Amino acid sequence: MAKFAAFKNLARFFRRNPEDDRKWTEKLRDKYRLVVMNDETFEEVSSFKLTPLNVYIFLSSLVVGSAILMTLLIVYTPLKRYIPGYGDMTRDAEVSALLDKAKELEEEVSATRLYTENMRKLLNNDVSGITKNDVMKQGADAASEDTMGGNEAVERIPEDDALRSAVAAGNVTNAGTIELGTGGGGTLLRDIPLEQLFFMPAVSGEVTAKFDPGKDHFGIDVAAPRNTAIKAAADGMVVFAGYTVETGYSIAIQHPNNVVTMYKHNSILLKKAGSPIKAGEAIAIIGNTGENSSGPHLHFELWHKGRPVNPADYINFK
Repeated sequence: MAKFAAFKNLARFFRRNPEDDRKWTEKLRDKYRLVVMNDETFEEVSSFKLTPLNVYIFLSSLVVGSAILMTLLIVYTPLKRYIPGYGDMTRDAEVSALLDKAKELEEEVSATRLYTENMRKLLNNDVSGITKNDVMKQGADAASEDTMGGNEAVERIPEDDALRSAVAAGNVTNAGTIELGTGGGGTLLRDIPLEQLFFMPAVSGEVTAKFDPGKDHFGIDVAAPRNTAIKAAADGMVVFAGYTVETGYSIAIQHPNNVVTMYKHNSILLKKAGSPIKAGEAIAIIGNTGENSSGPHLHFELWHKGRPVNPADYINFK
C-alpha cells in the first residue's frame, strides 16, 4: 500500500506562515514532489513534481472539459430526450404528426378492406342481410329517396328548374350525368334513377335463367355462341378481373351513379383491374368456366347502391 508523502508539504502551503511574506501568486509556483512509496519496504515507486498552480490548472481543465463533453452529448445525441422539459415541444410535434399519419393509414386500410369484402361478396353472390323483399323494394326506395316528405311547399331554386327541364328534354348521358344548358356548358352530377340511364346489352342471345333472388340467383344467364365477345354495358372502370372457383373468369366494372355490372363464367378476360372502359368495348370472351356453369353462357348481374336489380328491366338482350 502506497502513501503520498507530499500531502504534508501541500498542507503547509495552505497554512499561513508569519515568516513567509511572499505574495500568493509567488507561492503558487513553489515546487513540491509527490512521492509514492511502498508502505512495507519504503521503496520509492514513483514521484511527480507538482506546483499548486499546475494542480489548479489540471482540476479546472478537468471540470471544464467534463462540462463541454456533457453539453455536446445533450445537444447532439438523443440523451436530451431523457432530460425533463428539454425538447418536449419538438418531440410532441413529431409524435402528433406520426399519430395523424397512422390514423390516415388506418382509415385507408379500413376502407380498402371494406371495399375488398364487398367485391368478394359480389363475386360469390354472398348477399348476407339482403332479403327478397329488399330487392323488390329497390325501385320504390330509389324513387322516393329525393322526396322531402309531407305536403309542405318547398321553394325551388333556378338550378332545380334547369335540372327538371333537362330531364324533361332527355339531355341525360349514359354515365349518369345530366347536361344543363344548350351551349355545351357544364354538367351537374346527380344520382338519377336507373330508368333514366342507358345500358348496352353485353351479348345478344336467349335468356336461359331469369333473375331470381329467392334462389340466390342475382343476375340473368344469356346463352350465346362460343367465342362471342362480351361488351361493357356502360362507361366505367374495371375493379376486378380474375378467377374464382364458383364463377370462373369474372370481371366487374364500376360505373357512375353507384352502378356495378358483373360478367361471369368467361373463357378469356380482355381487360385488367384498373382499366378504363367505354360502353360497347369488348372486355371478355364468353365461356363455361367455374363450378356453377353448365354450358357456354354469360351470367350478367346489375347492382345499384349495393343491391342487385333485375337486368332485364333495363337491358334488352335479344
